[in-house]
Amino acid sequence: MKFSIITIVYNNANHIEQCLQSVCSQDFNNVEYIVIDGGSNDGTQQMVEKYKSKISLYISEKDNGLYNALNKGIKRATGDVIGILHSDDLFFSENTLSEVAKIFETFDADLVYANGQYVDKQDITKVKRIYPAKSFKKYYLKFGWIPLHTTIYVKRKVFEKYGLYDENYSIASDYEISLRWFLNDEIKKVFFNQWVVKMRLGGKSTSMNLQKKKSAEDLAIIKKYGLLGRLTLFCKIAQKIPQYFLPKLKKY
Repeated sequence: MKFSIITIVYNNANHIEQCLQSVCSQDFNNVEYIVIDGGSNDGTQQMVEKYKSKISLYISEKDNGLYNALNKGIKRATGDVIGILHSDDLFFSENTLSEVAKIFETFDADLVYANGQYVDKQDITKVKRIYPAKSFKKYYLKFGWIPLHTTIYVKRKVFEKYGLYDENYSIASDYEISLRWFLNDEIKKVFFNQWVVKMRLGGKSTSMNLQKKKSAEDLAIIKKYGLLGRLTLFCKIAQKIPQYFLPKLKKY
């Protein structure tokens, strides 16, 4: 089995090196690493160049947003399984991909999803929010449930058969494609009950000034797939609240 891991980045010189190191330190040895840079001008490109011998494909050019950048990477991927690790983020451990690969092989899965953590932007040892998942039931989707997108690993053939990210959505296309997958009974989905990613708080959709736009796109997607409209949206937002309190109740 071969993994294609895609990192998209734009002007993130402060954190991109930890992301690159996280991929390069994986003990799974069949990894195609694709880095898509949007034409950074803050030193990001120079940082990526340091790891060029470990990167299978590096593209640096202006793009039309994060989903356009992801689609560029997916179109060029040659691995059996595609995963996404954003430039702010890290794999949870050095054997994350090895563990995910075992799940694919054991269950003959098309899609594997898991648990994720949000950590402090400056101190990644501080867990600020946890995003647990659970075994899938389709009715969960009506009440706003969806796994953390960067915990989802998908066979490349799923993208080939069911399409790429919809670039009509500027901030919520990951939700749209996740619903596309999870509503599809032909895609075999398996829950891996382990942590697989650490994400720094402060991503594109986590800033308060963009939440209104994200909610509008989410609602349009919810209606597209015939869920419960504003009730689904309310539940989707409400589920985030306990995720901030759980790290205070238990050490993760």
